[in-house]
Amino acid sequence: MDSIDNIDFKKFTSQQKSIQMKMRLLALAHFKDGYSRTQIAKFLKVSRTSVNKWVQTFLAEGIEELQEKPRIGRPAFLCTQQREQLSQFIKSCAEDSSGGRLTGTDIHAYIVKEFGKYYHPDSIYYLLNQMGFYWITLRSKHPKQSQQNQDDF
Repeated sequence: MDSIDNIDFKKFTSQQKSIQMKMRLLALAHFKDGYSRTQIAKFLKVSRTSVNKWVQTFLAEGIEELQEKPRIGRPAFLCTQQREQLSQFIKSCAEDSSGGRLTGTDIHAYIVKEFGKYYHPDSIYYLLNQMGFYWITLRSKHPKQSQQNQDDF
């Protein structure tokens, strides 16, 4: 196990890519310099509970246990093949010469019909963003707007 006196935390901090790990190592560097956990929390603008947890983890288990653990998360509703099919559907609707407007409701209906998956309406836009699509709409026109009057102006 690592001793707090044998580690140059500031040097080790500069070698890190993860912001979270840099914060943890800076907290340990301040702790090594004799600052209280409350002072460290104020310096780094984090909670005292976080500083306590980092120091205790280091003292009990070593520096390796401070590393960020891999996160798995919930699997995606649509697999890669389904996303590709949805992408092709959206592109074909956008290139359709008859025009028309594809809405989030239309996309949701397609997903339900083709894949049997139900998304919250807000999640449809998040999904589209992840797939590289951006929601763009035309600027609305007033019913009495006259192109002739604008051109004359």
